[in-house]
Amino acid sequence: MKKAYVKSYGCQMNAYDAGRMADVLAAEGYSATDSVEEADVVVLNTCHIREKAAEKVYSELGRLRVLKGERAEGGQDTCIVVAGCVAQAEGREILSRAPAVDVVVGPQSYHRLPDLLRQSRESRVVDTEFPVEDKFDHLPARRNRGVTGFLTVQEGCDKFCAFCVVPYTRGAEVSRSVAAVVEEARRLVEGGVREITLIGQNVNAYHGDGPDGAASTLGQLMEALASVPGLLRLRYTTSHPNDFADDLIVAHERNPLVMPYLHLPVQSGSDRILHAMNRRHTGDAYRRLIERIRNARPDIALSSDFIVGFPGETDADFAETMRLVADIGFAAAFSFKYSPRAGTPAAERADAVPEAVKTERLAALQQLLDAQRHAFNAAAVGTVAEILVEKTGRHPGQVAGKTPHLQAVQFDAPPSTIGTLVPVRITRAGSNSLFGEALEGAAAAA
Repeated sequence: MKKAYVKSYGCQMNAYDAGRMADVLAAEGYSATDSVEEADVVVLNTCHIREKAAEKVYSELGRLRVLKGERAEGGQDTCIVVAGCVAQAEGREILSRAPAVDVVVGPQSYHRLPDLLRQSRESRVVDTEFPVEDKFDHLPARRNRGVTGFLTVQEGCDKFCAFCVVPYTRGAEVSRSVAAVVEEARRLVEGGVREITLIGQNVNAYHGDGPDGAASTLGQLMEALASVPGLLRLRYTTSHPNDFADDLIVAHERNPLVMPYLHLPVQSGSDRILHAMNRRHTGDAYRRLIERIRNARPDIALSSDFIVGFPGETDADFAETMRLVADIGFAAAFSFKYSPRAGTPAAERADAVPEAVKTERLAALQQLLDAQRHAFNAAAVGTVAEILVEKTGRHPGQVAGKTPHLQAVQFDAPPSTIGTLVPVRITRAGSNSLFGEALEGAAAAA
């Protein structure tokens, strides 16, 4: 049997896409392998968000060129595919710089992968178009991969933040219909998935067609998903503050499947920098939104993204970010030093912040965010949380899962609890996870 190796970089959307590419290849007779050395097809599903992302891909392609040559000496063909956002951004440049690459395919065209592989037997091929047809209409049925799963409901972004390449690599905002999402969710649950994370570049801008043909909101979509038998939990990521509709707040308050966890990037606490970033909201607008959400769901855990050292950021601007973090309090966060992305407005600015200053600011911000994360986890000790068990733990007799607040928990229970909700008393908070004890009889009953 032919074998395929798919490696994914970056965001949850890429993880979803990598899984769907594996599904496409499986329908063509390829079995998945974790060993690149034995793969007949190697797919690098790339991300263009981080600094030097393209160079990291080219470095990987250099190693694959050697592997491809070694396999050829043994009479084995290897097809190398570069997919994802670097593929979309670099296009034919990849073929010029990496002679071992056979196929370059953008994130909107990977449903064409079987045809592209066939074409590549004659000549190397690039497909970075934004096709008219919906790729989801052409993808095969998904295969079950565990208790939790991602489900793409929206792609692309119309916001054009000054630092971001997503509108250029993923295109304009498009949403799948409610019926299509619900049907894929049903298939996932039938395959054993119990928690679904709805994903999109700007997921709360969701506006897919509803049953009556009118555009539905993300809150309405989650209401429809609540009817899927066997689905226990819903999450979603990543959102924009400007698209946070009232009915999404209501969903957190009233829909029992919607978990009390929210990832809502703010990027900066300085209004001047937010304006320069083209974020179109202010620090106080973000604070007011969080206040409304917490009024509806007081136990909600918050996560966010932060960029430090954006061009022109002063000490006073950075102090505003620190003040916002102190004001709100986050259970988790992702923070980065600004790095320019070619083709974005911010990359053209001449007022770059010195690297040493960015490093110092990032260290200070992460120290505060880590203190908040540790405090949030410590506050869970002594409480009882429902844990969705996802897998066996690190030690014999142990299982691992997540709290409603997305905290990792390990406790003793049999493997038969995987896929079920188990009430667990949290006994200890480690550096990256919690530890607990199943309530008496709970694990056995599950």
